Amino acid sequence: MANIGIPGLILILILALIIFGPKKLPEIGKAFGQTLKEFKRSTQGLTNDIIEDKDHSEKK
Repeated sequence: MANIGIPGLILILILALIIFGPKKLPEIGKAFGQTLKEFKRSTQGLTNDIIEDKDHSEKK
């Protein structure tokens, strides 16, 4: 996603505005944000589990 750049992001926003309309865009953004937050929380939990398992194995 780092290769998109500012012009690409502007184009994506304009297309999203045309496709979904101005009333739906905030709802879609909120849903995307909540999904991203939950994904980050899940990956953090998996990372913590892996670290705990590694620490537990090293103590044996």
